[in-house]
Amino acid sequence: MSVRVRYAPSPTGSPHVGNIRDALFKHLFAKHTGGTNILRIEDTDRTRYVPGCEEEIVESLQWIGVEYQEGFGIGGDCGPYRQSERKEAGIYAKWVQVLLESGHAYKAFDTSQELEEMREFQKINKQPIGYYGGLWRDASGVQVEEAERAGKPAVIRLKIPRGKTIVIEDFIRGRLEFDSDTVDDPVLIKADGMPTYHFAAMVDDHLMDITHIMRGEEWISSAPKHAWLFDAYGWEKPVFVHCPVIKGKDGSKLSKRHGDTRCLDYRAAGYLPEALANFIALIGWSPGGDRELMTMDELCEAFSLEGLQPSPGVFDLDKLRWMNGHYIRATEAPELVSKVREYAQAGEYKPYFEKEDHASPETIAALELLAGGFKSTPDIAGEAVRLEQERVTTLADFGEACAFFLQEEPPFDPKAVEKWFGQPHVPALIDHLIAALDGRSAITHDECETLVKEYAASAGMEKLGPAVHPTRVALTGKTVGPGLWDLMAVLGPAKMIQRLTRAKAMLG
Repeated sequence: MSVRVRYAPSPTGSPHVGNIRDALFKHLFAKHTGGTNILRIEDTDRTRYVPGCEEEIVESLQWIGVEYQEGFGIGGDCGPYRQSERKEAGIYAKWVQVLLESGHAYKAFDTSQELEEMREFQKINKQPIGYYGGLWRDASGVQVEEAERAGKPAVIRLKIPRGKTIVIEDFIRGRLEFDSDTVDDPVLIKADGMPTYHFAAMVDDHLMDITHIMRGEEWISSAPKHAWLFDAYGWEKPVFVHCPVIKGKDGSKLSKRHGDTRCLDYRAAGYLPEALANFIALIGWSPGGDRELMTMDELCEAFSLEGLQPSPGVFDLDKLRWMNGHYIRATEAPELVSKVREYAQAGEYKPYFEKEDHASPETIAALELLAGGFKSTPDIAGEAVRLEQERVTTLADFGEACAFFLQEEPPFDPKAVEKWFGQPHVPALIDHLIAALDGRSAITHDECETLVKEYAASAGMEKLGPAVHPTRVALTGKTVGPGLWDLMAVLGPAKMIQRLTRAKAMLG
């Protein structure tokens, strides 16, 4: 059996973490088995349709590295791959007629008021809430004809059998049994003629030869309706795989405060797609052993349905940041510089960081400074990125990390100034450095080290710290950063003299 799976989003909003994990699992499974991953757009809910959402879905998949071999945008033998187009082609009308003629579906003419009264009655009498027949489940042909002649709008419902056990074999949870008397009759075709998810998705899964229905466990309660629909047609059911839900670290339902945001927001926040894919793939799935850091190829090779877990997966934003930092440090320097340049100059971070609680105005200003640095002094900006590679966890962090390389007058940390500029030897140290740098056009790492060590030796210092720390504060305004000799070489003599002179003025 050749594996065929489908990612079938609704264009009603931006893809979030749960959607992307769904797409990623199917990509990994199809790649692992040599099967086919299909992209199908389920746009039957026209009241919630968001223009531009389909394009964002495709962009999100492409960015994170999810591939599909058939479907929306690329075609295939089972098209069209947008459900509204399949409806217009008459596909659903044909197959719902089969159910009506076999007695497995019926037309229901209940008004909105009648349905509300029914639900209120069920609540008062503590009955299951849902449509279990009413007048129309067993209405005569004459009653239906009279309602149609009267112009009453109707929906078409699936006729769930009564007094039966509906059995589903779920790959993760095993045998699931449902009492059909507790399953209500779902709407298949709405009054406006559009199919519902319950109908269109299952019909399309059969017609597209889907072998595995992989979806979140929140769909388990709907599974008996879908299983019975396959039985009503006499079709072989695909394998049901209900994947675990995703929760926050606190055990509650995943929400925006945990990191459940649109996929492309992670791009705007400075995460690498390979890190995000690695992180998401491990939420609710285990490759076995202690493996965590895995490339997409390694994930594809290791992926199996047996690794999916019935217990909820946990979204840990701290772990994502750690993982992203690893990927940044593992990236070759030229490639990383290119990624940071593209990120800073694209400006996608600005609308993202302007949202409440996402970052301070300084973050945006620093990234804009870095973007400008790549245009005006690309060598310095590139070297700054290389030096800060070990110290950041996202591409956005490079803005503030590299700022002191590009600022005319980097701000001084008052605590650093208080601690180090009060030392009696600092004026002489600064004078020594200015004199040694004067007349130079460039300077190397080793020459910078020699300059500072020469002063420390001449001043009789047993340790290098009292010379290193004031020099760093004078040049960068802070006490932390990349190696001093490296950053001095990148700044160059002219810029160092300018900053040392400013520091000297502060000393009075």
